[in-house]
Amino acid sequence: MKIQGIQAELGTKMTTEVFNIEDSDAGIRLDVFLSAELEEYTRSRVKSAIQKGRVKLNGAIADKAGISLKKGDEIQIELEDIPSLEAVPQDLSLDIIYQDDDLAVINKAKGMVTHPAAGSPSGTLANAILYHIKDLSKVNGAMRPGIVHRLDKDTSGLIVVAKNDDAHYSLAEQIANKSAVRSYLALSEGNIKEDEGVIEERIGRSKNDRKKMAVTADGRYALTKYKVIERLNGYTLAEYTLFTGRTHQIRVHAKFIHHPIVGDKLYGNSDKFKLEGQLLHAYKLAFLHPVTGKQLCFNAPLPEYFTKVLESLNCINKM
Repeated sequence: MKIQGIQAELGTKMTTEVFNIEDSDAGIRLDVFLSAELEEYTRSRVKSAIQKGRVKLNGAIADKAGISLKKGDEIQIELEDIPSLEAVPQDLSLDIIYQDDDLAVINKAKGMVTHPAAGSPSGTLANAILYHIKDLSKVNGAMRPGIVHRLDKDTSGLIVVAKNDDAHYSLAEQIANKSAVRSYLALSEGNIKEDEGVIEERIGRSKNDRKKMAVTADGRYALTKYKVIERLNGYTLAEYTLFTGRTHQIRVHAKFIHHPIVGDKLYGNSDKFKLEGQLLHAYKLAFLHPVTGKQLCFNAPLPEYFTKVLESLNCINKM
């Protein structure tokens, strides 16, 4: 769990990221953990930071990339900022479904990257947020203003944005301790036999393709629950609920049970419906308001391209 991001001037501009290790990450290698958490940095760049003495474990310089982490460990890693990845305001369409002084809830469109990264320096959700919302938390630095969690580029749906640091810490903690509810609707290939189930498999970077994640023995703990909504002539409409937040988690777990998400070109088998992205929609988000403590629950209807595919399969449920 990341607890803060600190800007520091040491000749060149540096960012110090701080993480606390929880039960679910105990036993994982230091370099594997950091490269998974810091998606914009390659594993070789993380190893370089370790070799240069820029990584501390419990206050002491960590000189080995393969150190096995324990619950309660604190990691600090100092990395050079990438100036081109600083988010700037852009007048982009943004569907804000709720907003108050502390947070906003946004229904992200498919095709929009959450924050700037290599290959996507602009046109992201972060750029749009900066234009439409003036006050945002600074916990994750200039590249991810207000961003508490993320959605894949071609996954649509609900995402919460923090307007101040206190709200950010509260929301991040709720996601980390699993008290926040994040549920998705997805159309999977094939008929899932069980009406409901649990997928509890570790996820790490694929050893064969860095662009992919995979179920791996040395990956990070990941837990997904699913429930079948309807079986549709060789496809299954299901609800997937996240209890951890690993990169591509639902997509990887769906592939692991041999029912990849329809339209997923990275993990799927085919694209019969000629889709530009997977049929995966974050339709439900629930959490406690970071200031009032009131329970908030939001729902986002399925986008039109998703419902059209369901209609073509004679889906009788109205989501």
